[in-house]
Amino acid sequence: MTQTTDAATGPSANTVQESGPTPRGRIRPRRSRMMSLHRAWFVAAVTFVTIIGAAAFRSLPGLLIDPLHQEFGWSRGTIGAAASINLALYGLTAPFAAALMDRFGIRRVVVVALTVIALGSGLTVWMTAPWQLLLCWGLLVGLGSGSMALAFAATVTNRWFTTRKGLVTGILTAASASGQLIFLPLLSWIVEEHSWRPAAVTVSLAALAVVPFVWLLLRDHPADVGAKPYGATEFVPKPEPVQGAARRTVSVLFKAVRTGPFWLLAGTFAICGASTNGLIQTHFVPAAHDHGMPITAAASLLAVIGVFDVVGTIASGWFTDRFEPRRLLAVYYALRGISLLFLPMLLAPTVHPPMLFFIVFYGLDWVATVPPTLALCREQYGEDSAIVFGWVLASHQIGAALVAFLGGVARDAFGSYDMVWYVSGALCAVAALMALVIRRRGAVPTGPTGPTGPAGPAVGAAPAAA
Repeated sequence: MTQTTDAATGPSANTVQESGPTPRGRIRPRRSRMMSLHRAWFVAAVTFVTIIGAAAFRSLPGLLIDPLHQEFGWSRGTIGAAASINLALYGLTAPFAAALMDRFGIRRVVVVALTVIALGSGLTVWMTAPWQLLLCWGLLVGLGSGSMALAFAATVTNRWFTTRKGLVTGILTAASASGQLIFLPLLSWIVEEHSWRPAAVTVSLAALAVVPFVWLLLRDHPADVGAKPYGATEFVPKPEPVQGAARRTVSVLFKAVRTGPFWLLAGTFAICGASTNGLIQTHFVPAAHDHGMPITAAASLLAVIGVFDVVGTIASGWFTDRFEPRRLLAVYYALRGISLLFLPMLLAPTVHPPMLFFIVFYGLDWVATVPPTLALCREQYGEDSAIVFGWVLASHQIGAALVAFLGGVARDAFGSYDMVWYVSGALCAVAALMALVIRRRGAVPTGPTGPTGPAGPAVGAAPAAA
């Protein structure tokens, strides 16, 4: 088969001259570029659907507290302990998830993770003792969800895209909020109308339903299908399985803990997790129900937070490119703390305008802390910034785990969540001060494109390759 050429571009993108039995000179049109889609976008779509499915098992713990308390008589502290283990393992597994994917491949890790989640969620329908809740929802679902945390989207983006990485990252981040919007109202309706067991089965089936898509459509690397990464000018061979990646993950942690900025970043992000996943995501629905609000209404408000979470995260990324990230963090935490102090006065049997204002405001601030925190990791730790951020994310989940547990204990002890809101608001004020005292450091080169810190390229930095 011979190709027609032109002087500017070499082989024509649109026509191919056939050989063999085809009459000489006959031209077979190749599919239009507009009609074809790079395989990377199919991989991104499968990743998007998988993350949406993951939102199902992230949405359920807060809906289970009251039903399990009523059916088994378990304390809210005990139930919160299961959510605490889940959140902690979600964070602690994340730094090693990328190493697992480098060693065994994205597809295998994700399929095993989904299967473990389905198993853990499905087994809860037969539980009769608290330790079974800790094992199923805490250990199994925590390990499975942690293996599909930040590392999944980041690994897919890095392997399959050389351009549009920011767009793809934003889309995959939005998938979690979109899944929360889909599943929270659905699961809350199932819990209220049909008890919690059908809801747990729904989560299990949602995880299993994604497995065939992952196995059939997801590939570990573009080279597996003979393709180049999207936007690449040259074919990229598939690297050999990485040995010792987990060892590097730990060694980077040992180096980072010797520096002050790591503890400030980890501390602020732990408070971030405590005041979002651990507090609002776990305890908002039962707290609103304490004030007479239907579970479906409270869950719908939580879903709306997920919608504005997308807007706030994109806007925060835009701000981070233009303003000092330390000051942004201080503003975000201060405003979040103020809003939490007002929340006990806003909870009521019905949804009223001040509560809607809180939901919108809190949604915009939910993970707005991520872009400036990641920017500070890049500024401080250069080439190791991704791994350091993984450990900072682990501190986020540990903070969430502590409040998920202690919030339930406080509700048992005081009969309401008011003390939890006030303490969390005060912690956010502490985080605002911690952000301001993180010392500045010049941009650190991270590769051929030069420094990636918020200050932009340093003088003399090599320009990015075209």
